[in-house]
Order: sequence, then C-alpha cells, then structure tokens
Amino acid sequence: MPSIVKETSVAAGAVNDNVFAGSAYEFANRRRVASIGLTAAATGTFATLQSGPDIVAEEFAPIVKTVMPVIPDDFFFNDVMDIGDRLVLRIRNPTGAAVIHRAVANLTDF
Repeated sequence: MPSIVKETSVAAGAVNDNVFAGSAYEFANRRRVASIGLTAAATGTFATLQSGPDIVAEEFAPIVKTVMPVIPDDFFFNDVMDIGDRLVLRIRNPTGAAVIHRAVANLTDF
C-alpha cells in the first residue's frame, strides 16, 4: 500500500497550502481509497482536507499529539480518489509560534 508520511513545521502566522505537495502520490494515477491521519504538536492550528473536487473536511483543529497519527485511532478521514485527483492538506497557523504537524495518507488501490 502506498503511503505519504510527512512532518512539517508551520511558522507562526503562516499557511502551508499543501503538506503533500511534491509527493509521488499527490496525484492519483489510478483509482484508490485515501485514509488520512493528522496530528499537531500544539493547539491553535487549523487544517482543511481536499481530494480532487471532494472537500473531505472543512477547516478543523487537528488532534494534539507529539507523535505520528496512530492507526486506526487517528485516521478520521477517508475518500475515494479518481485518476488525476490531487490530495491537498492545507494547514493554517494563526498562533504566535511555529507548530509541527505530522500527516499520514495510506492509499489503497481497488
């Protein structure tokens, strides 16, 4: 099963428009199911998740943990991706300090 595993620090007052940008699996090359988990090292940040034209999750506060998302406990989001769909995880940090975010996308072909 292909996976995207990312750890990124989002600066104070900044936005990361796509944590998954640059991954070989950012764009679906076949139909697959994406299961996504996200954690943030501190409170106060927000995330938005989109898969192609599907808005999987409107702006929400990520789970606060200092570790990678745990399967299955932290994997709240699932979506079917069609060929060409782009997986986008946008992080907004309005706080006064940088916050580390950890994201995992497990991709299952069908």
